[in-house]
Amino acid sequence: MIKIPNIRSAKKRLRQSGKRRGLNRAKKAALKRVTRQIKTHLAAGDGDSARALLPELAKVTDKAAKHHTIHKNKASRIKSRWTRKVGAV
Repeated sequence: MIKIPNIRSAKKRLRQSGKRRGLNRAKKAALKRVTRQIKTHLAAGDGDSARALLPELAKVTDKAAKHHTIHKNKASRIKSRWTRKVGAV
């Protein structure tokens, strides 16, 4: 049984949380998409293609951190780790 809010402010919070959940999921999905692409390029030994995706990774992580989808330190950590991995190839 789904609980439906009766109070107007609770209805608004439900709308807001649903919208925010969708936006957060989209930002996280974009982050996963880019990291997956980098991972496949690294597995294939194609360092140049992986290096070309690093600016896009930085853009996606910074946007997610800016909108508080992920913490700013996590964004920094993600960028740092992938830069190191790509640089090693």
